[in-house]
Amino acid sequence: MKKRLAVIATVVVTLGAASAGIAIASGGDDDAADTPIAGTDLQKASAAALASTGGGRVTGTEVGDEESYYEVEVTLDGGGQVDVQLDKSFNVVSSDGDHDGSSED
Repeated sequence: MKKRLAVIATVVVTLGAASAGIAIASGGDDDAADTPIAGTDLQKASAAALASTGGGRVTGTEVGDEESYYEVEVTLDGGGQVDVQLDKSFNVVSSDGDHDGSSED
């Protein structure tokens, strides 16, 4: 009986340590939990973001960003990056990043 309890305790401790390790490992990457924009919403969000930045290419998206409903990351032709924040209706709420001389919203 004692041996069985020792085995169970060892398994519980091992599983607990493994879970803690996974939590710590995944906690260092905030992007791991991001939900990308998909479907027609992706097309609408991309078009709104690219219109706001005057071009570039979409290099990342997120639904439910901490700053807005949608976030679209745009890499500009010159290499700078802009995070464009959009509301549910795909209106630009704000943008932040390397604008290379253009004004921020």
